[in-house]
Amino acid sequence: MIGYVTLGTSDLARAAKFYDAIAAELGTGRMFENEQFIAWGTPGGAPGIGLTYPFDGQQASVGNGVMVALDARDAAQVDRIYALALANGGRDEGAPGPRGEGGGFYAAYFRDPDGNKLNAYVMAAG
Repeated sequence: MIGYVTLGTSDLARAAKFYDAIAAELGTGRMFENEQFIAWGTPGGAPGIGLTYPFDGQQASVGNGVMVALDARDAAQVDRIYALALANGGRDEGAPGPRGEGGGFYAAYFRDPDGNKLNAYVMAAG
């Protein structure tokens, strides 16, 4: 149902470095770009993520309670995505580890350089 999610940025070049690293780890890359907008993903594949300068010309802002979740292959990939996020200007919001009871959900939480909240996660088969 979801085709892609768009987040705002105040510095597209800085944000591109952050998302290029994470997209590469997830096995994808840029699928569209111009001077205003970059989208990562695979056309016809899973939902993508885009970054844009706000259309109204105002400063980008972060939505309170908004988070984009990145579907990882396994816990090791969650760990790598988290490390890439922090190495590329991201900020920690919760180190990788199991969440909830039963250990079926493993996730790491972080913010991109503009403050948008993301996580990388894997669900145990069950």
